[in-house]
Amino acid sequence: MPQQLTNIVEDLRWRGALSDATPGAEDLLINDKITCYNGFDPTSDSLHIGNLLPLMCLARLQRYGHTPIAILGGGTGMIGDPSGRNDERSLLSIEDIDANGEKIRVQLEQFLDFDAKSNPAQLINNADWLRNINYLDFLRDIGKNFTVNTMIRRDSVRSRMDREGEGISYTEFSYALLQAYDYLVLYEQENCNFQSGGTDQWGNILDGIDLIRRKHGNATNGNSLAHGIVFPLITDSKGDKLGKSIGGAPALDPNKFSPYRLYQFFFNTDDADVIRYIKLFTWLGPEEVEPLEEAVRENPGRREAQQTLAEQITEIVHGQSGLDQARRVTRAFFRGEFDTLSASELDDVFAGASSIEIEKCDIDNRAISYEELAVATNLAQSFSDARRTVQQGGMYLNSERVEDAARPIAPEDLLHGNLIILRRGRREHRLIRVA
Repeated sequence: MPQQLTNIVEDLRWRGALSDATPGAEDLLINDKITCYNGFDPTSDSLHIGNLLPLMCLARLQRYGHTPIAILGGGTGMIGDPSGRNDERSLLSIEDIDANGEKIRVQLEQFLDFDAKSNPAQLINNADWLRNINYLDFLRDIGKNFTVNTMIRRDSVRSRMDREGEGISYTEFSYALLQAYDYLVLYEQENCNFQSGGTDQWGNILDGIDLIRRKHGNATNGNSLAHGIVFPLITDSKGDKLGKSIGGAPALDPNKFSPYRLYQFFFNTDDADVIRYIKLFTWLGPEEVEPLEEAVRENPGRREAQQTLAEQITEIVHGQSGLDQARRVTRAFFRGEFDTLSASELDDVFAGASSIEIEKCDIDNRAISYEELAVATNLAQSFSDARRTVQQGGMYLNSERVEDAARPIAPEDLLHGNLIILRRGRREHRLIRVA
């Protein structure tokens, strides 16, 4: 009998999405209606996979009747959070930060309901107050509530101070004060009494809670007026950050990381990680996840759980149209129907694949044969290997099986005027660009 999730705390705990909470926070989440914020600094022009968990947790809070606030860090983004970094950030111009913020705003709207009748989500930019701070007033009113002794014990600060020749600038060292001040402003102006974030934000969240206590005291029953919850930092079964293996966390902007690539990224999830990711990143509940757990145990080769994960996340991030596109491109690739794909889709499918470039005049003059291209791209070890594989029916030019290894490549063979795709069997592909 699948577990029944009756409240947000049970939900988050079943998913493995709740690492820690301040005393009394869970009771309020179960028995009251709270307002919770999570910050997103526009230090890039797109959110990334690392933001999926806080985004989904804000959305889950909203589904359980709580009010989510997404804070766009137009102020804090001018400094940059040192958490999780080994080096100093490059400071962006205000123009770049604001431009990034507008792009991120669109992505946030994919996850949160800003038109809900009883608890609409809010999107607020902390530039509204941080860019107008009087420095001396800030030091007197806010800075005096923090001790350097406490701040340098933070992991994000200590790890940087321990790196020989590196250190941390006063600019990034001050980030914790700004985040705490954000919480105070939101508490006073929006009645926001919860802050969420990754476990690397726990110290900063506690600083904000303490600042509110210093300014406003405790509740009449002695409990804290403000609370915090934190989520785990997501790694794969090898301990690497999610997305690290491909050189950085994939962006949620479809122009930077297409729906097809996002689909394939999660479709290729290891068996050891797939159920955990389904719980963390999708809306599926116990009754839907348990059969997928069984499928991973009994028949992992079918990759049923991976397909479900890929479909669910692609639809959440890019909508039904994005999922439809990912499915269409995936289907065309595995069927070898390359002539149905656009030039940009072909570039996307073969990003990072082995490729060579040849002259257009060689094609116009029919001066190069299929077997020559197969050997030049290492798809075949020799002409005889190419001919033998053609005779066995295992060589393809674009979408068609090759019948004659010596056939010349002609202008009509070009896809979109400048691309040729060679295939051996079902899995080996080569891309030729014609210049």
